[in-house]
Amino acid sequence: MKLLHQLNAAFAALIIVIMSITAFFIYSLLMDMLIQDEQRQLKGRAELLIDIISEQDPDRSPQLSQLIQDRNYPILLFDRAQDEVLFRTMPAEVADSWMERYEEELVDQEVWESGGEKYVVYDFPVNAGNNQILVMATPLNDLQAVQSVFALRMIAVFLIGLFLALIVSSILTWRLVTPLTKLKQEVKKIEKRQFSKVEKVNASGEIKEVEQSVRHMADELARYIHSQKQFFQNASHELKTPLMSIQGYAEGIRDGVFEGEAAEKGLNVMVSETERLKKIVNEMILLAKLDSSEDIYKPELTDISEIISQAKDRLFPLANEKGIDLELTHLPSFYSVVDRERVLQALINILSNAVRHAKQKVTITTEVQEGRLKIQVGDDGNGISEELLPQLFERFIKGKEGETGLGLAISRAIIERSGGTIYAFNRSQGTGAIFEIEFNRKE
Repeated sequence: MKLLHQLNAAFAALIIVIMSITAFFIYSLLMDMLIQDEQRQLKGRAELLIDIISEQDPDRSPQLSQLIQDRNYPILLFDRAQDEVLFRTMPAEVADSWMERYEEELVDQEVWESGGEKYVVYDFPVNAGNNQILVMATPLNDLQAVQSVFALRMIAVFLIGLFLALIVSSILTWRLVTPLTKLKQEVKKIEKRQFSKVEKVNASGEIKEVEQSVRHMADELARYIHSQKQFFQNASHELKTPLMSIQGYAEGIRDGVFEGEAAEKGLNVMVSETERLKKIVNEMILLAKLDSSEDIYKPELTDISEIISQAKDRLFPLANEKGIDLELTHLPSFYSVVDRERVLQALINILSNAVRHAKQKVTITTEVQEGRLKIQVGDDGNGISEELLPQLFERFIKGKEGETGLGLAISRAIIERSGGTIYAFNRSQGTGAIFEIEFNRKE
């Protein structure tokens, strides 16, 4: 069953249950209300009858006659001390039955029964000794007829209300389900990888938030699939180059094309390319493990300032060889739960990248703000090209003098695994690039 029909059925069932319970209680209480109202009317007529009899006014004789002859209000007057019926406007068997059962069964009862017929009664003594009892009665059938008419009208109102409620429910559920149906169609496009065809769905509330999440997911999937395709293309290219060199020299040595010094040179190239190939494979494996494996990353409480100092010391020989001055300023202690060796590897990659592109100086500055450590590594080189900057941290994206194109991708993976962030941008004056890293404090 479709969601639209399920919601309508559930709403209709809820309305039916609520209105049925309400109708049951109203129907049950209605008879009590009618009986009480009828008793009030009987009391009024009884008091009027007593007044007319007490005054013995001839002018009111017609009124008395009308009360006595009104068959809708049977009257009984009896003396319970003498067991004698003094006056009645009802069948004798009913009058005798009520008089005999009065003290044992009927006194203080609202409804009296005789001969299979029920009456609403009002009884009260009319003399000082309380022996003479006047009983005013109304057949219960009259009240039941009123109750039945009310029930029929209530059923009509119930059906009309249910019909209107179903119309309102259909409109509301249609407005609710229609965006979900359209959203399902957009998800189908994502399933078929038609990311460019995903369209915006007009919705509100939580459905709008879901719709935004779906479109964001589509963009992320499109970006991820594109990056994976690019990764495989770049990986195949990077792996193919050293393999072709190794294959070429190996076949040349086997076929006797290279002999003597040429063969020795070929062997050296093969060893060098093998080492390069091994490094690429190891870095690819490391990236895959950083993305999926928990064992590769072993966090512990670490002072990141010590890691920065170690990274600087490791890069000092390379910087000294290239004539680059390494400056480290303002290094406060900052503890966080990270993998010391992995974060050291990430910082070494970033510093070595800065040293390769610097002309004279690389600066390392640190600052603690609101529980976060901000590290900036800047160089005075030519900066990062605008074409390369958006994809700088992607795999196999190499800049000038780059080696495997995986160093910065590994650095980003390690820093993000540590709960930090990394960005790169050029200086406003166009004199060098800055890598900015942030870590959260964890103690």
